[in-house]
Amino acid sequence: MTEATFPQCRIDSERLMNPETTEKLLNRIVSVPGVRRMVLNGQRLPMTVPYGPARGLDNPHPMRKTIHVGDQEIPLQVHVGTVLLEIENRDVVPALKAAIEPVFTDFSFRIKEGKFMKTEPSLVDYCKYGPNADKEMLGLADPSSKSRPIILQGIK
Repeated sequence: MTEATFPQCRIDSERLMNPETTEKLLNRIVSVPGVRRMVLNGQRLPMTVPYGPARGLDNPHPMRKTIHVGDQEIPLQVHVGTVLLEIENRDVVPALKAAIEPVFTDFSFRIKEGKFMKTEPSLVDYCKYGPNADKEMLGLADPSSKSRPIILQGIK
């Protein structure tokens, strides 16, 4: 269990974002001090066709690209529509809103405050990472994913 409960925000865009917009948004978010954790939610972009007559064949999708956030390259695994954030305190929200407003010029967005990520280990976290899992990984496990979450190093 985490020692403190940190505020959480959800950024909802009016539509799914293309990789270029996602890259701009993430670079603006990581430039705001006080952001602890981030989760990108959206439609999964599998590398191979998961079902149907073409099952197992390559799945060329124009939205599956590698983006640059800070000085790291991140392969997009989802077509991003929502970004969940855990922040240090509520004073970060106005700075966050001011930082990301220039990204959304063609369509609108909303920032909501609430509880969107788990703060205590779940059965999925235990099965995926074991009993001594990193506290910052709580709630980031996708039970159907074969890979671990991508962690941005040196950005805080």
